[in-house]
Amino acid sequence: MISLKGKTAIITGGSRGLGKAIATLLAQEGVNIGITGRNEEQLKSVALELQKLGVKASFEAFDIASEDAVKSGIDALVSELGGVDILINNAGIGKMGTLEAMSSADWQEVIQTNLFGVYYAAMAVYPYLKEKGEGDIVNVASTAGLKGGAHMSAYAASKAAVISLSQSMMAEWRKQNIRVITLTPSTIASDMSIQAGLTDGNPDKVLQPEDFAEWVRDILKMNRRALIANGSIFSTNP
Repeated sequence: MISLKGKTAIITGGSRGLGKAIATLLAQEGVNIGITGRNEEQLKSVALELQKLGVKASFEAFDIASEDAVKSGIDALVSELGGVDILINNAGIGKMGTLEAMSSADWQEVIQTNLFGVYYAAMAVYPYLKEKGEGDIVNVASTAGLKGGAHMSAYAASKAAVISLSQSMMAEWRKQNIRVITLTPSTIASDMSIQAGLTDGNPDKVLQPEDFAEWVRDILKMNRRALIANGSIFSTNP
């Protein structure tokens, strides 16, 4: 296992749910944190919490679906934090409904956010990792991307595309010592999944954000000669 202390991570969608849990756990390991999202007040509040853990923490508010905004926001975070070693591509939305009921506009919003957002953030961070000669990119997909289901066509399609994109990144960038990790969690008790009625969030039976965060931390701490290219995590007995 390697130490993460002193490294810098940028976490998209880092002010709530999975993103906040990952940011908090990595900060406890001594990782400096940059978080992104659309709610500036929420981002500021979380950044202040992270700073109390003794690390540098900054935030940038922007829409992950805008390529220009992602590039300028990530460049600003890298400048503020003095570099970047890790990208956690976590930002995403879930719009559920039947194929008949969902509009093409909803479909486009899901694809633009969940797929292009991952692409934009990775491409913004990649030049820094390439110059450094190492780094880690964790792309958060979903088991929905492995097998679609009723009422989740747009979400499942976006996550399937993320899986494929992430695997292509891994194939291209691993020779530059950049580990690209594709994670496919099952339902986790996040605001999105609870509001969508996918789970009641029972902490005794359903995966919690901190479970996923611990998994991410442990993968990142593996010796750099080792790469977890793909992985899934499920609740044991929901």
